Amino acid sequence: MKITVIGTGYVGLVSGICYAELGHDVYCVDKDAAKINTLQSGGIPIYEPGLQRLSLKNMDAGRLRFTTALAEAMPEADIVIMAVGTPSLPSGEADMSYIEAAASEVGAAMNGYKVICVKSTVPVGTNERVGRIVRERYDGPFDTASLPEFLREGTAVRDTLHPDRIVIGTDGSRAARILSDLHRPLTNQIVLTDIRSAEMIKYASNAFLATKISFINEIANICEKVGADVIEVAKGMGLDNRIGGSFLRAGIGYGGSCFPKDTKALIQIAGNVEYDFKLLKSVVEVNKQQRFGVLDKLGKALGDVRGTTVGVWGLAFKPETDDVREAPALEIIEQLIESDATVKVYDPIAMANFKRTFDHPRIVWCDSALDTAQDSDALCLLTEWKEFAAIDLGAVRAALARPILIDGRNVYDVQRVREAGLHYYPVGRPGHEAYIPELILD
Repeated sequence: MKITVIGTGYVGLVSGICYAELGHDVYCVDKDAAKINTLQSGGIPIYEPGLQRLSLKNMDAGRLRFTTALAEAMPEADIVIMAVGTPSLPSGEADMSYIEAAASEVGAAMNGYKVICVKSTVPVGTNERVGRIVRERYDGPFDTASLPEFLREGTAVRDTLHPDRIVIGTDGSRAARILSDLHRPLTNQIVLTDIRSAEMIKYASNAFLATKISFINEIANICEKVGADVIEVAKGMGLDNRIGGSFLRAGIGYGGSCFPKDTKALIQIAGNVEYDFKLLKSVVEVNKQQRFGVLDKLGKALGDVRGTTVGVWGLAFKPETDDVREAPALEIIEQLIESDATVKVYDPIAMANFKRTFDHPRIVWCDSALDTAQDSDALCLLTEWKEFAAIDLGAVRAALARPILIDGRNVYDVQRVREAGLHYYPVGRPGHEAYIPELILD
């Protein structure tokens, strides 16, 4: 098939390259000329394992092209996929301006039947709005479809080529057949549904996963107070087939471009129809507070963070990505600086992105994990990169001014840390000063 993908962010770029890998002719379109120049020269503007190799392979095969001109990419397209950004407005609602602008341009460039798909995460009813905008510029035949994505940064290529399911929302049988044929090589789990349900599936999925994360973090906070180990608790919970073990890893909360934005948007969608989504509001509040548990532990360990030097391992919101959007490190480091601490930071990939987002004279940019630990009064692990998990903890102990390790992601075995001589503060697990209250039984 001939496919035009509008938008070369995470979703659009990964999707376009992977469609080319399946043997289709793909045009990826973006207004950002610098980004398109990077892609045309073989570069990748984001960090995503395996993506550059596939891009180069399919460019060489003539199946993958990049352009700033939508008119160049539209004439021969069978399928047009809109994957532009829908960032949060101050109200929490999704900003639909990029979708509307893209729909208008698509309408002006239409020259025959095409399936116009919205892959961006959008409020219920957006595809109908897209159809109306296209119809204002074009009076010929076309179908619209909701084609939500379920990619995880760091494993986006694998998630695209080996998906759990494909959701297709459309009211046209011709579009359903075309999109089913497109995705059938990837999986037999193809969900055909109406457009509005497909739009809601994306939000509901992300909201449920966010709920699991906030729930296990609440359990972790209780575990710390009663002397239980949240890792053992989560293991026992996850073996129940009704619950499952995914997204039950306690830590300092979720971040990134999806969960924070989508939970806020769904709360707003509910509010627009006069429904108070109390559960999801609590999920968001729990997540916001969870990251500050690192600061509470630092306060207990140091007594006072003023005038201290705190090392931070990990700036990206998760490993295997350079994405720092909504990363817990942003607020934690900001609070440390406001408390007059000096902060030494290191991340294997995300240093440049973080520095563009947040820079300060009290931040020391380090070249390695051990450099970060050197002469620090405490060390905080915020992103679970493999490099940090494999490090020699004895060398870390020797480098630190004080033997304090705050593990915001429960990376280490408790005994291993203690043998290295470190005072260990994990999340929801017995650490350096485990507190087990006396139980009063009636």
